[in-house]
Amino acid sequence: MDGNLWVSGVVYGLSMGSIFFLLAAGLSLCFGLMRIISLDQLLYYSLGAYVAYQVSVSTGLVWPGILCGALAAGLVSLAVERWVFYRIYAREITFTMITSFGVLMAGVGAIKYLWGLVPRPMGIPIEAQVAVLGAPVPVYRLLVIGVAVAVYGLIQWVLNRTIVGTAIRAAVEDVDQVEGLGVDVYRLFTGTFVGAGVLSGLAGALHGPLVMVDPQMGLEVVPFVFMVVIIGGLGSLKGTLVSAFLVGQVVSLGSLVYAPLAQMAPFAAMLLILLWKPTGLYGSALVRR
Repeated sequence: MDGNLWVSGVVYGLSMGSIFFLLAAGLSLCFGLMRIISLDQLLYYSLGAYVAYQVSVSTGLVWPGILCGALAAGLVSLAVERWVFYRIYAREITFTMITSFGVLMAGVGAIKYLWGLVPRPMGIPIEAQVAVLGAPVPVYRLLVIGVAVAVYGLIQWVLNRTIVGTAIRAAVEDVDQVEGLGVDVYRLFTGTFVGAGVLSGLAGALHGPLVMVDPQMGLEVVPFVFMVVIIGGLGSLKGTLVSAFLVGQVVSLGSLVYAPLAQMAPFAAMLLILLWKPTGLYGSALVRR
């Protein structure tokens, strides 16, 4: 098989993994701090793509559309957190998961009402290509990879170098103790939830130029996103990044070897990893309890 095809496959897998990371990072942060499985992040992913599409079509500018998609997802996630999740943080995880699924389905219905059922094409902001090891690679895919790595670095900096990050890490270990020190943990919850919504919206907005923007696009990535979170370890940001790139490569390179592997191979990889390490690659002691 042509070596250029393999190089292109690796870059394709990394860009796909970057989208998975941005979306799964929100899920991981919400679970790590608030102990909720926030399925509604998939709604913000779809919303980010649609807002980016609408702005880019209306103005002819794709980059502002991508920015607006991320911001719109953040605003909607803020409203959902204030009106829904703020009232149920103390409930059991099953209840919050079912509630988030209800929000997801209601949101998908609203998207269908506003934009219809027909998939929409979105323009690519940069159509240029560069040579990587002799293979032509789209610059936009490289930018998507760069954005994901930059976001990971930014989150790590916030968590490890700021007062807010210190409070979040402490709250992950013991919410009651942090609240006893006078920290408003619900503000931390709100900030984390909205941050997760922005990341999910950014994932959808960045993915829009690479696919057809579709009302079901959030539901279509559900298996892959959950594989990323489970393989990486619940609540582990580093694990989420590593597993996202791993799943992206398995899907991309698997499809080069044998097309059906693109769907089957990630599940096989997840099963093997969980048999070896049931908590995931970077599962924390908190998750093992």
